[in-house]
Amino acid sequence: MAVVCPECDNPILVEEDEVERGETLQCEECGVELEVVSVDPVELAAIEEAGYDDEDVMHLVEED
Repeated sequence: MAVVCPECDNPILVEEDEVERGETLQCEECGVELEVVSVDPVELAAIEEAGYDDEDVMHLVEED
């Protein structure tokens, strides 16, 4: 079965009976990491990269 990469629309071949929910795959076309979010039918979602989040930034205040 072929599913489509949600980032670049590249078809990705996936064996329905060999993938499990939570498994990660990588798109060969764009390199994005994908998580299997459903197995019936197979659905993929891009994994958000950990890192900078502007809501989590602490602002430092200089004291005179």
